[in-house]
Amino acid sequence: MTLSVPTGGVTDLGWSLVALAALAGVLLDRLLGEVPRWHPLVGFGRVATAIEHATNRKPAALAWSRIVGLLAWAIAVLPFVLAASWFATATHAASAWAVVALDAVALYFAIGARSLHDHIAPIAAALRAADLPRARALASRIVSRDLSEAVDEPIARAAVESALENGSDAVFAPLFWLVVAGAPGVVLYRLANTLDAMWGYRNARFAGFGWAAARIDDVLNWIPARLTAMSYALLGHTTDALRCWRRQAPQWSSPNAGPVMAAGAGSLRVQLGGTARYEGVDEARPLLGTGKPASAADINRALALVSRTVWLWLGMLGAAAVISRNLA
Repeated sequence: MTLSVPTGGVTDLGWSLVALAALAGVLLDRLLGEVPRWHPLVGFGRVATAIEHATNRKPAALAWSRIVGLLAWAIAVLPFVLAASWFATATHAASAWAVVALDAVALYFAIGARSLHDHIAPIAAALRAADLPRARALASRIVSRDLSEAVDEPIARAAVESALENGSDAVFAPLFWLVVAGAPGVVLYRLANTLDAMWGYRNARFAGFGWAAARIDDVLNWIPARLTAMSYALLGHTTDALRCWRRQAPQWSSPNAGPVMAAGAGSLRVQLGGTARYEGVDEARPLLGTGKPASAADINRALALVSRTVWLWLGMLGAAAVISRNLA
């Protein structure tokens, strides 16, 4: 028995049980939503903050700061991944169904489909009600840009961008890693993604220290982001989505957000990107998508696209399960 090889995912369980674990995790998220208290990621965030404060204390050369950041990442993440692998191995010894239950629970804590809807849909409602102060306040909770003086279109654009990008990060990437490596893969991805959100800044404090967290998150998201972009394209205006992905995504600073948002914007035929204000300074970002400027209706359309993509992925897992049984 070893902890080096995760137990779970298609390799260990087969398509049928993985599809069942994915469906169960998605349904748990839809029925229960985000855990209001004692969420594991809140506790992990506190651990990560303590580790960062203990290790990222003095200005250092860039190379050394990167090494320290990588070691801090390993200290924060690997014990939890090894624990998840141990639990998966132990439950597998008891029953494959126990592994399915573990995978479903891990996915439930990692996925954020309902939370995404619960945070973004009220922005559309506020814009439809012409309540700009409320729309600004709600949108400012999910994006880092300055929306204190924004009118309808920048707020709607921020919400649509957040729905499309976080659909990939918070929904489809956890599903992907569930299929690949079960609960240990989900834990690895979710903790790495959390550290990227906490440490992956390009400022004086984190330029070196957060380098490893940002790069590891890029690697873990590379395949899921492109599968998400393809799914968005298939479920909307496919030709526009593929053209926007090909032409516009390379101009975006993030190697994974670019394909996702460009394909999503093209699929919806809505304009995203462009100027956004950060800390009082306007930042000129590349344009994404095509067609009309974003509106409140497009926020709901973006959320609907994410929801359809969830069911597409679950349907594909179900189809893979049926095919594998027929071929067995």
